[in-house]
Amino acid sequence: MNLTGKIPSQLGNLSFLVFIDLSGNYFHGSVPQELIQLRRLKILDFSSNDFSGEIPSWLHFLPKLQLLELRENSFTGFIPPSLSNISMLQHLDLSSNPLQGKIPEDIGNLHNLKTLALQYNRLTGVIPFQIFNISTMERLGFTGNNLTGNLPLQICHGFPRLQGLYLSENELGGEIPSNLSECLQLQMLSLSYNKFSGSIPGEIGRIRTLVNLYLGSNDLSGAIPHELGNLENLKELSMGNNFLNGSIPASIFNISPLQHIEISSCNLSGGIPQEIGNANLSELIEIYLLSNNLNGPIANVLGKLSFIEIVDLTENNFISEAPELSFITSLTSCRYLTTLAFGNNPLNGILPFSIGNLSTSLQYLYGYNCDVRGSIPNEIGNLTSLILLSLYGNELTGSIPESMVNLQKLQGLGILNNKVSGSIPDSLCELHSLNVLSLSQNQISGSIPGCIGNITTLGSLYIDTNRLTSSIPASLWLLKDLLQLNLSTNILSGSIPQEIGNLKVAFLIDLSVNRFSGSIPSTIGDLQTLSNLSLAHNALQGSIPESVGKMLNLEQLDLSHNNLSGNIPKSMEALKYLTYLDVSFNDLSDEVPSGGPFKNFTSKSFMSNEGLCGDPIYGLPSCPNERQKRRKPMLAVVFSLLGITVLILIVIALAYAIGRYRRKNLVENRVNFAPGTTLWVSYYELLQATEGYSESHLLGTGSLGSVYRGTLNNGRDIAVKVFNLQQQNALKSFDVECEVLRNLRHRNLRKVISTCSNPDFKALVLEYMSNGSLEKWLYSDEYVLDILQRINIMIDVAHALEYLHYGYSTPIVHCDLKPSNVLLDEDLVAHLSDFGISKLLGEGESNAYTTTLGTLGYIAPEYGLEGSVSIRCDVYSYGIMLMEVFTRMKPSDKKFSGDLNLRSWINDSMHDAITHIIDSNLLEPEERNTKKLRSLSFVMELALNCSMESASERVNMREVVATLKNIRFQLLT
Repeated sequence: MNLTGKIPSQLGNLSFLVFIDLSGNYFHGSVPQELIQLRRLKILDFSSNDFSGEIPSWLHFLPKLQLLELRENSFTGFIPPSLSNISMLQHLDLSSNPLQGKIPEDIGNLHNLKTLALQYNRLTGVIPFQIFNISTMERLGFTGNNLTGNLPLQICHGFPRLQGLYLSENELGGEIPSNLSECLQLQMLSLSYNKFSGSIPGEIGRIRTLVNLYLGSNDLSGAIPHELGNLENLKELSMGNNFLNGSIPASIFNISPLQHIEISSCNLSGGIPQEIGNANLSELIEIYLLSNNLNGPIANVLGKLSFIEIVDLTENNFISEAPELSFITSLTSCRYLTTLAFGNNPLNGILPFSIGNLSTSLQYLYGYNCDVRGSIPNEIGNLTSLILLSLYGNELTGSIPESMVNLQKLQGLGILNNKVSGSIPDSLCELHSLNVLSLSQNQISGSIPGCIGNITTLGSLYIDTNRLTSSIPASLWLLKDLLQLNLSTNILSGSIPQEIGNLKVAFLIDLSVNRFSGSIPSTIGDLQTLSNLSLAHNALQGSIPESVGKMLNLEQLDLSHNNLSGNIPKSMEALKYLTYLDVSFNDLSDEVPSGGPFKNFTSKSFMSNEGLCGDPIYGLPSCPNERQKRRKPMLAVVFSLLGITVLILIVIALAYAIGRYRRKNLVENRVNFAPGTTLWVSYYELLQATEGYSESHLLGTGSLGSVYRGTLNNGRDIAVKVFNLQQQNALKSFDVECEVLRNLRHRNLRKVISTCSNPDFKALVLEYMSNGSLEKWLYSDEYVLDILQRINIMIDVAHALEYLHYGYSTPIVHCDLKPSNVLLDEDLVAHLSDFGISKLLGEGESNAYTTTLGTLGYIAPEYGLEGSVSIRCDVYSYGIMLMEVFTRMKPSDKKFSGDLNLRSWINDSMHDAITHIIDSNLLEPEERNTKKLRSLSFVMELALNCSMESASERVNMREVVATLKNIRFQLLT
């Protein structure tokens, strides 16, 4: 019920109370001792709150207590031994608290106990053998602690009713006791992520009730016992990351309810049992056999698994004698197949035409490093749901199929390191979801398609080491979201245009080993996120631009083997991250700078430049000490200055005349429309479009006005923001939004279509966003955003902020970043809105002072305390919002009080319990050590770097964009 505060001590006066359930609220503080008076109490459930302090030792004075639930709180200290005196206790759950110390031996005296749950604490020591004398025990959970020692041999001797044993994620060792088979009602056995050694006891096969068996990530050895095939009710079997050997017993595939098999990284050998195709495994969903030494043909084996969802045979050692990868044909009957992975296996076959008959729900196809030969079948275009296609490191020939135009959901295409020939088809330009395109190390010829700029989602483009000719198409420089560009080792020619400066978020550009000529454009200095730039082995001329010194993130710069002249700019001393520099084999002259990163370079960086001089450590001659330098004739200087002055006066006069003419023309024709628009909307049209601003059209209400949905006469849907002029700041807010949005143009800013204004009415006519706000998607049970969608949305927001901070003539601070001000269109593209309290910084201003008007929880410290506004304030708010998006926890949540806030909560949990803070919708239990979890950790680290207490320590939005795109790239590859 979202209750908060402390438990009132008067609750102890309700002496007839039998049942208390206050779970799932925000109560804090300690449990009041007055509850000791509730002598009739049987049920006490305080779970999922924020209680703190120690677990009360006086609870044993509640003699009739049967259920004690204190999980998911902040109780500290030790488990009180006095709990063992509650003789009628049947259910004790203290999990997910930071409890420490050992498990009290006296708990073994609770002879009526059915459930003992101590998961996810900080308990140490061994499991007391006294616990295993509780014959009534049904569920025993110690997962996620630091328990050591072996499992007692008597573990099931006194547990005839045990149904669940949860011991994963500890430091337990020794062998798995064979007498686990005495737990005849066991349904869940979880021993993964420990240090168990020895072999897997075959006696486990006697536990016919077992539904889930988790033994992965231990030090188990020996063969997989064939007795496991007797587990007739088993649904999930996981034993990967061990030191098992031998073959996979065929008996496992006789278990008809089996849904999940995970036996990766176990050194298994032999072939895949033929029984996998004969068994009636109609419920099989996942099978993982990664990183083993399995071999032999697998054709006509997996194809009979009609309900398989994921088949992953990556990184094994399969050998197929068939010239065609016929197992792909056998999989065409798997109607729900979503992932097919057979990478890193010497299959030495060709892709059959039947690959196009695979399930249309197939999303991921991994066939890399398999010695696959022949061409890519044209039928690949039938896989219309494909998101990632990875075929790198093979012997593929032929050309890229035109049918790939049908793969409209494709986000990653990797065909590098093959022998593919022909040209790059224009059809690839129509893949409007493509983020990674990697065609490196092939034999592709022709030119780069002129339509390449149509793939606006492209983040990484690798076409290096091919036979491409002609010049780079102009449209490529329009890819403003490009992170990595590698066109090296081709036969490309022409000049490098000034438009290269458009790639403002790129961190790698490699144009080396081509035939580019002309000069290095000065706009190269605009690439301030670039860390790696190589223009080596071309025919570039002219000097190194001074603007290179502005590329503050540059780490590697290679300009060698060109025809560059002039000096090395002294401005490059500011490049503090530069660790590699090569300007050798050019015609450079003058003194080499000696400050900054130049202190760490050697002669290899400067060799074969006869005109260079400088410090002897560079292997260069000392520079001469000349007192006189050549002077330009004074007359030439005077005439030059005079000519420039006359030219400036002419330009000013023309600009004034044109401006005056335009203003006059506007007045005479009475053109009256919203800045930057050509749509005139009258007051009455808006009234009609919103049906008189009826409640049925209301989208939301804020402190300064309301927003309504409307439909114009031409059928266009709009949103109308009507300002409440009775509010003190409403008129100012209207003026600010008009001023800010007057000339802004960005795909991630909400577009203003028009305005409607008279003395008594002010409204903005806005683009309608069909999917509402990000806040709605985060906190509604009807909508769920996956990790990739959330990353994409936050990249969109970061792009919008980067534009506001750096892409306009003067920096603009939004001042009110929060999920409710991020709107989503029909494609879930994010648009930043509500600029009512934004601040335009004047020319040369880095900060300003104003009244604090933002939303509590998102406001930067310096803004809240001093009213100091800068672009770093937006970065702070963005960091808080980034935390909220991936934890689904508001910064205003009532659990945060005192020194505990959303940031400190995440900072304290990053190293030990990140899985506890991430939104549970984003991670399945088996994904605790996956690439997805690592990506989430990187996102949280970025959020913490955005929200540093000191404004100067925060990253900027350019760095945020680059980092998030890199996280997305790592997640997709």
